[in-house]
Amino acid sequence: MGTRRQIALLRGINVGRAKRVAMADLRALLTGLGFTGVRTLLNSGNVVYDCPQARADGAATEIEEALVLKLGVASKVTVLDAEQLMHVVQDNCLNSAAGDPSRLLVAVLNNPADREKLVPLANQHWEPEAFALGRWAAYLWCVDGVLASRVAAAMGKLLGDGVTTRNWSTISKLHALACEPV
Repeated sequence: MGTRRQIALLRGINVGRAKRVAMADLRALLTGLGFTGVRTLLNSGNVVYDCPQARADGAATEIEEALVLKLGVASKVTVLDAEQLMHVVQDNCLNSAAGDPSRLLVAVLNNPADREKLVPLANQHWEPEAFALGRWAAYLWCVDGVLASRVAAAMGKLLGDGVTTRNWSTISKLHALACEPV
């Protein structure tokens, strides 16, 4: 039946002292679940792997459960397939306005239906910050950093942990890794 290239984003992994997971352990965990070509990026819970087509829709739940059972770590897992990640890259209309890719955040939606909750934010003026919506993610230009960002705070109020955020540099690297043959 084939496989599907997927990208798993684990929320809150290796941020501060909580939820510490070695990337070798994370790769072993996903390999043990029967995923192939497992590769991690950075030390913050970014994984690219190939999943049997029949199991693709349940991969996030499978990974979340295995994290708790085998590694003792609870983390929300957001999964995109390679095509969805390509759309995340293509939909970014803020890239040219952002001078620092580490301050251009991509908030990947855990539930695509939550996109509608963010529409009011897209219709507001945030200068000097900016906010835009794509098919699978929201884009936040946080000119003074995420901790000082009004738009990030507003999105957090609306969705809480309903998004998993990565900066543009990480998203670009994940996209490149997802496009590589195993």
